[in-house]
Amino acid sequence: MQLVKRLLNTFNGLHFTQEYLCFGKETFTNTVNVYLANDKTIISNITGSHLFVGYCPLVFALPSFPNLQPAETIAVIFSHQLLQPNEVFLQKDAIAAINLKLIKEQATENAAVLYYEGTHGWHRFLSKFHQKVNDIHNNWYNKKPGNVFLHNNLYKQVQIAYAVPRNIGLIIVGGNSELNLFPTDLHGQIDEQHYIISLRSGGKANEQVVNSGQIVISQMAADAYKMVYTLGKNHMQPLKPKAAFPFSNMLSATFKLPIPQQTIASKELQLLTSFSAGIHHIMLFKIVAQHQIQKEKNTLAHIHNTYATWRYKNKLTGNYLLR
Repeated sequence: MQLVKRLLNTFNGLHFTQEYLCFGKETFTNTVNVYLANDKTIISNITGSHLFVGYCPLVFALPSFPNLQPAETIAVIFSHQLLQPNEVFLQKDAIAAINLKLIKEQATENAAVLYYEGTHGWHRFLSKFHQKVNDIHNNWYNKKPGNVFLHNNLYKQVQIAYAVPRNIGLIIVGGNSELNLFPTDLHGQIDEQHYIISLRSGGKANEQVVNSGQIVISQMAADAYKMVYTLGKNHMQPLKPKAAFPFSNMLSATFKLPIPQQTIASKELQLLTSFSAGIHHIMLFKIVAQHQIQKEKNTLAHIHNTYATWRYKNKLTGNYLLR
């Protein structure tokens, strides 16, 4: 079986060996555009306004649009072309697309948040042959105890979602004596007053956030990528003394929680409400305060290997930080 696995890896068409590639977001150029579409007509550019908050199932969060009633089904188009509202897009304009269905509408003080679940996705990041090889590898080697298995089309949807640079932040939770510090890339600010974070249901980190009701999320410098990745295990770890983590001497202004080393900016968040979607616990927070700590720093983000391979083949550079 190891020989078969090596053969599949040899013929998977991927240029990079790491599944996710880190970089500084501000110096990552020629990024893909994301468009909301309905019946092949472009509605809006949502590159900077949608949030990726679930991968099993795939869930996108969108702010409600003043001139648009929530549609039961939508399409999200990924393209390097500049497309305008009301323009009819052609298949050749897109390198990927995901069809989605509305699963929840959540009211806030001044607007609403719309949650959509992916139903089908396709991409042209790899050839059909190479996609088939990767499907075989996924089916044979990713069904492991403790691993969340993504069936072939769901895995494609996730690959597409990670064509957009996703910021990797660090969440700080706990009190003066015991804390936890762990990364997340399923998060983002949905409007001026609200922030959404998705954590794995049943995980210790999720339980700690729910019990506390208040956290700090830090935007991290790109050169902290190795440290941030090593903290991934803390999703399943208990609270520990402050000395167990790479904190600086700074404290957040309101909650007095310690700030991690190499933090660029931080937000103090108060939990308002939440709901479950598949393996995810999706939480809506109120932004209590936000602080800029460092300037002129690249923000840590990452993309998926399949899209990075497409960029490489199309001579689009990437300032990747290989682990």
